[in-house]
Amino acid sequence: MTSPGELERTLRENLRGEVDFGAAARALTTMDASNYRRVPVGVVAPRDADDVAAALSVCAGAGVPVVPRGGGTSIAGQATGVGVVLDLTRHMNGLVSVDPAARTAVVQPGLVLDRLRDAVRPYGLTFGPDPSTHSRCTLGGMIGNNACGAHSVAWGTTADNVTELAVTAYGGTAHRISTGWSGAPAGLRDLIAGHLGLLRTGMTPAGMPPGFSRRISGYGGLDALLPEHGVQLARAFCGSEGTLGVVTEAVVRLVDAPRTPVLAVLGYADESAAADAAAGLLPYGPLTVEGMAEDLVGGGAPALPRGRAWLFVEMPDEGGARALVRAADAVDATVVTDPAGQRALWRIREDAAGTATRMPGGGMAWPGWEDCAVPPVRLGAYLREFRALLAAHGLRGSPYGHFGEGCVHVRIDFDLVSAAGIARFRDFSGELADLVVAHGGSLSGEHGDGQARAELLPKMYGAEVVRLFGAYKDVWDPAGGMNPGMLVRPARLDENLRFAVLPPTPFAGEVARCVGVAKCRTADTGGGASVMCPSYRVTGEERHSTRGRARLLHEMLAGEIVTDGWRSAEVAEALDLCLGCKGCRSDCPVGVDMAAYKAEFLHRHWAGRIRPLSHYTLGGLPGWLRLIAGLRAAGAVDALARRVPVPGLDRDRGGRLPELAREPFTRSLPATPAFEARGPGRSPGSVMLWPDTFTEYLAPETGRAAVRVLRAAGLDVDVPRGGTVCCGLTYVSTGRLDRARKVLRRTLDALGDVPGPVVVLEPSCAAALRTDLPALLPDDPRAARLAAAVRTFTETLEEYAPEWRPPRLDRAVVGQTHCHQHAVLGDGPDRRLRERAGLVGELSGGCCGLAGNFGFEPGHHEVSVACAEEQLLPSLREAPRDAVIQADGFSCRTQIAQLGGVRARHLAELLAEGLGDGPGEGV
Repeated sequence: MTSPGELERTLRENLRGEVDFGAAARALTTMDASNYRRVPVGVVAPRDADDVAAALSVCAGAGVPVVPRGGGTSIAGQATGVGVVLDLTRHMNGLVSVDPAARTAVVQPGLVLDRLRDAVRPYGLTFGPDPSTHSRCTLGGMIGNNACGAHSVAWGTTADNVTELAVTAYGGTAHRISTGWSGAPAGLRDLIAGHLGLLRTGMTPAGMPPGFSRRISGYGGLDALLPEHGVQLARAFCGSEGTLGVVTEAVVRLVDAPRTPVLAVLGYADESAAADAAAGLLPYGPLTVEGMAEDLVGGGAPALPRGRAWLFVEMPDEGGARALVRAADAVDATVVTDPAGQRALWRIREDAAGTATRMPGGGMAWPGWEDCAVPPVRLGAYLREFRALLAAHGLRGSPYGHFGEGCVHVRIDFDLVSAAGIARFRDFSGELADLVVAHGGSLSGEHGDGQARAELLPKMYGAEVVRLFGAYKDVWDPAGGMNPGMLVRPARLDENLRFAVLPPTPFAGEVARCVGVAKCRTADTGGGASVMCPSYRVTGEERHSTRGRARLLHEMLAGEIVTDGWRSAEVAEALDLCLGCKGCRSDCPVGVDMAAYKAEFLHRHWAGRIRPLSHYTLGGLPGWLRLIAGLRAAGAVDALARRVPVPGLDRDRGGRLPELAREPFTRSLPATPAFEARGPGRSPGSVMLWPDTFTEYLAPETGRAAVRVLRAAGLDVDVPRGGTVCCGLTYVSTGRLDRARKVLRRTLDALGDVPGPVVVLEPSCAAALRTDLPALLPDDPRAARLAAAVRTFTETLEEYAPEWRPPRLDRAVVGQTHCHQHAVLGDGPDRRLRERAGLVGELSGGCCGLAGNFGFEPGHHEVSVACAEEQLLPSLREAPRDAVIQADGFSCRTQIAQLGGVRARHLAELLAEGLGDGPGEGV
C-alpha cells in the first residue's frame, strides 16, 4: 500500500480541491453522530465531479479506501473516517438548476437540505423528505441513508423522490443512472436476472406487509431492479451508505408545499395509547403523525393538551385538522394554526435527537437503536415489549418518532465503556433485532444500518439475501474500496466504539457529551433565537463549530492523532475563535459548554508557561482597574491610556481599553449602612446590588440608574464597598482558573452571609456567578448560596416588586440580547418588563462579536466584525430613527459604539430616564 505521504502528494498533483492529511483535518472526521470512531488517512475536498473521479482513481491505485461524507450527521457510523474521507460540503454544495414546471431540481451532494427548500419556496414547492437535521444535513447524505423525516407519511423516503443520479465508482468510472439498465455497471443485469425469485420473495421478511415504506435496512431498494418495478437503478442505489460509489449530482422531485398547514396535537393517557391510535389517523390524509411521551417533552413545552403522551398531526388545512380531532379518541386535543406556535412545538421534536441523550438523572443516553420500524398497526404492541426488554436489561430510553409509519427513535443509557456494559449492549441489540423482526419490522427505518446494525441483517433477511447484497456491492465495487465495514461484510457492532479511547476523567466525560447532531453547523439563526455557533457561521469551517472543537478535544484526549496532549497547537487554534458566548450551553441539544471546555484547555495549555499578553492585560482587567482607582489618579492614567496602546490588545481597535470613568460607581453613592451590618435583620425589600468591574470602573451611570429604579420600585438597595468583590469572569475566560478560584474565595470572604437577593447588572457576571462560581468551588457551600441568590435586574423587579409599574416609554427598541443572557439566564423577565414599559420591538439575537476580551485580542477583529454584521449591525441600520438602543452587556454596548457609531444603554438607564424627577432621584 502507498504511504500516506506519497498518497497525499499524488492527490495534490491530480486534484484542484484541498488535500489535507494533517492531524486536525483527520481528527474532525473520525466520528459522525454515532457511537463509532474510525481514523482516516486524510481528507480531500473535491471541487467537482472530475476531482471526485481523480481522487477515486488515485485511491484505487494505492489500495486506500474512500468514505464520502456530507454533514456528518449519520447515526450508525457510516460517515466515520477510514482511508480517505471525501468532504463533499466545501465545494460541491450548489443548487445547479430548478425546473418549476417539471417540479424537479438538480443538486450537488453537499447542498444542505434547507438551502434547497429555501430556493424552491418562491415556486410553492418543497422537497418532501425532511429529517430533523434539515438545517445541516446534505442531499448526498440523504441519498446515502435514504432519509425520510416527519413528512414521509405524505411524501415518502428520499428514494421516492430521486429520479436520476450521477455516480462515480471506486477507480473513477462515471455512471449516469435513472430507470432502465442504461449506465449500470457491468454484470448487474446478469446478477438480477439470476436472482429474480429471491428478489420477489426474500426482500420482504415474514410478517412484513407488502410495500412497507420503512424497509431501509441493507440494500432495501434492491427489488426496485425487478422488471415489473421498472428497473429503477437510481432508486436501488439510494440507501447504499457510500458503499457503492460517490453521488456527484442528483435530479430530485419536488412537491407542492402546503400553503396553510395546521398542527393538531392530541393528548393520550400514555405512550402505548398514542401508538395504538396512530395508524387509525392515516385515512384522514395527514402530512405527519409524530409521537412523543412526557419523559422526553417535559414540562416546558408550550400549548400541549392534557395527557402523558402526544401525537403531533400536521394536516393540509384547518378543516381537516378539526375533523381529525373530532374523530380521534384522545384525552384532550388542540389545534395550532399560528405558525410561530407550530414552530415552537416542532422545535421540541427536531431537538429530540439531542434532548433524548440527556437522562432525567443527569446521565447520558446513546444512539445504537435509533430507527427501527414496525408496521404502524403493530406499534403499540411493539413498544410495550420494547419497554419490557429495556427493563429486563436494566436500561432506560425515551422512544419517540414517526408513529404514523411505525418508525421509533430512541437513545438508551448504554454503558459503552466497561466490558460488562459493552457485552450488555451486544446482547440487548441481538434480542431487540429479534423483537423487531418478530413484529414484521425493519432494523433500520430511515438512517441506515452502518456499523450499528449491519451485523444483524441475517436476522431480518436471512443468509441468502445477505449473500446477494454482497454480490450487488461487488458488481459496483469489486475492489471493496468504498466505505468498507458497512452493510456488507460489516464490522461487529461492538467494535470501534468512540468511548474506548478516552481516559476515565470528568473532562473526558464532558467532551463525550457531543453526540454529533451538528445543530452548531447550521447557518440559520432560528429567527434570532440561536447564538450557537457564531464563529462557525462566519468561517464555515468545521473546526470552528462546537462539534468540531469537541471532536478535536476528543482526539486530544485519545492521543492517537493529536499526540501532544494539552499542548496541542491544533486544539489551541480551533479554540482561539471560540468567543466564549456559551450559546452552545443552551442551543446545543445536549448542552455542550465549549466556553467551559476552552477555559479548562487554556488553564492546562499554558500551565507553567508565559501566557499571551492579552491574558495578563484583559484577563487581569479587574485588578488593573482597581489599581488605577486606588492611585486616585484616574484622570492622568486615563489620558495616558488614550495615547499609548496597551500591550496585548488588538491594533485594529486602537490597542486601547475603553475609557475609564472619572469616579467609580460605589464612590459616587451617598453613604449608607454597610451591607454586612444588616445581617438577617435586613428588610424584606432589601437587595444587594453587585458592583461588577464594568459597572464599577467603566459604566457607573448604569449602576446609578439601577439604584434609582430599584428604589423607585420600593426596594432598599445596599452596595458592597471598595471594589472587593469580583465574579472572576475575565480570569475564567482566559483560562487562569487558579487565579479565578483565589478571586472568588476572596469575594466570598468579603461578602460573608448573603441572606437576600444579589442584583447583578452585567449579564456575563451574573452568568459567571450562577454557573462558573459553583463549578470552580464545588466544596464551598457559600458558592452555591451566592449562586442561588443571584438575580438579574429584571428578575429582581419581577420577583421582589411585582406590583411596581415601570414608566411608560412608548418607543421602538432595538439592540442586543447578551449571549450569556440567552444561554444561562434567560430573557423572559426582560421581555415582560419591556412590554410593560411600552418598549416595542425585538433585540437582536446571535452574538455582538466583541464577547468580553475576544474582540480586543490580536487577530480577532475580522471575525468580531463579521459576527456583528450577521444580526446586530443590520438591525441598527434598519431601526426607526427614534428607536432607543438597549444592550445590557458592556461588551455589546462597546461593540455598538465602535462599529455602529451610536450609544446603547442598559434597560436600567432607559427606565431611570423615564422616571424623570420622581421617586429615587438624588442617587
